[in-house]
Amino acid sequence: MRKKLRVAAYAVCVRDGQLLLARSPAEGGGYEWVLPGGGMDHGEHPNDTVVRELEEETGYQVEITGFLGMDSFHYPHLRRFGRTTDHQGLRLVYEARVVGGELRHEIGGSTDMAAWHPLDEVPGLTRVRLIDVALRLWRERPAVGRVPE
Repeated sequence: MRKKLRVAAYAVCVRDGQLLLARSPAEGGGYEWVLPGGGMDHGEHPNDTVVRELEEETGYQVEITGFLGMDSFHYPHLRRFGRTTDHQGLRLVYEARVVGGELRHEIGGSTDMAAWHPLDEVPGLTRVRLIDVALRLWRERPAVGRVPE
């Protein structure tokens, strides 16, 4: 069985009580909101990954202001492209602030839109689980960099 590990870096950007999110096509149709960020290229430092991904997906240049923690998920025996894969994802979550650029939508990438959302409206959005985990990390700032599930 093939084993696959994907490392990705994401950022929580909060400004004036709003969270920066990107929109991505959902499996099965429709869209869901995601944290801006994505997969780390081979040889790339995760800090550089999150800065690059935020610029690609939102148009903003950001400065990392802290490391909030990580989230890991494991899907053994995931069947993709006709073969079985034991998949694990490691997601590093940073805090960042916008230092330049202008909000724009990604063209030809994994997301199609970026927008600011009031923090109190985030629970009502169609969103990925990582947003909830990241907001807990941001609010609670656990010393171990992990929130219980």
